[in-house]
Amino acid sequence: MKILVTGAAGFIGMSTTLKLLARGDEVVGLDNLNDYYDVALKQSRLDRLTPHPNFRFYKGDVGDRAGVEQLFATEKFDRVIHLAAQAGVRYSLQNPQAYVDSNVVGFMNILEGCRYNKVGHLVYASSSSVYGGNTKMPFSEHDSVDHPVSMYAATKKANELMAHTYSHLFGLPTTGLRFFTVYGPWGRPDMALFLFTKAILEGRAIDVFNNGNMQRDFTFVDDIVEGVVRVLDRPATANASYDSKAADPATSNVPYRVFNIGNNDPVPLLDFIGCIEQALGRKAEKNLLPLQDGDVPATYANTDALRYWVGFVPATPIKTGIAHFVKWYRDYYKV
Repeated sequence: MKILVTGAAGFIGMSTTLKLLARGDEVVGLDNLNDYYDVALKQSRLDRLTPHPNFRFYKGDVGDRAGVEQLFATEKFDRVIHLAAQAGVRYSLQNPQAYVDSNVVGFMNILEGCRYNKVGHLVYASSSSVYGGNTKMPFSEHDSVDHPVSMYAATKKANELMAHTYSHLFGLPTTGLRFFTVYGPWGRPDMALFLFTKAILEGRAIDVFNNGNMQRDFTFVDDIVEGVVRVLDRPATANASYDSKAADPATSNVPYRVFNIGNNDPVPLLDFIGCIEQALGRKAEKNLLPLQDGDVPATYANTDALRYWVGFVPATPIKTGIAHFVKWYRDYYKV
């Protein structure tokens, strides 16, 4: 298949592209290589992809309507994996416009490209953040997600709504994957694992929010990639038993699906830090701070629907995943 991967120089994008190339797909990567975080890290990821004969890269922005139109018209993709986005819950408090430009306008451009070029399946990154103010655990796709607590979450919810509209109007199969706290080698420098590891190795204190009383369903990147590719290979279909009088938010009477993809195993933040300390052989000095605006104290994924759909759910133990990250970090930064 010929597949477009947006955000190809990103954390999940690079790993997804490598898996697709390994099985023989032709992949076109799109990324704007912006400076939200270290561009050198993005370039290093991209350098792992460019030697592959079945990979080609376009530097561009999903928010560039004309550029995206031209890319779709020229390449004629079979399927699309849309991972490009402005990420980060806390950053959305300082620069909300960036989230509209990338996550709403950019997603619209991708939808239009899929519509006019008869793409067979669009798989896109949603987020566990859409659960917002929900406190019923574990989070289920069958529950409503109408109370976002950050602009990032609101844009991801908007993506799901926009995708459903295109599934309804144009029969475009769309599948949204609600990622739960992804971590692992080549990860983002603004994520907790990266920040904590760097600070501990440099002898600096780490900022621990909500006084450490937080839980996250940490999900290893290899598991995320496996789920993305399996979902890609099974295009969304209408739910034959869908009842519009008792509407199920996760499915529809059109080719639209939404799935959680998480480890189904919430880990207390202090246990997470303990695993990092063990992998590094050093103790962390902690700055205990209150919960930040836009953040939530806990996430926990119900993954029954994903297991039923593709026969797979993430299961990498947190200790194993952190050990892989620390080895990569030490090798990459030579520390």
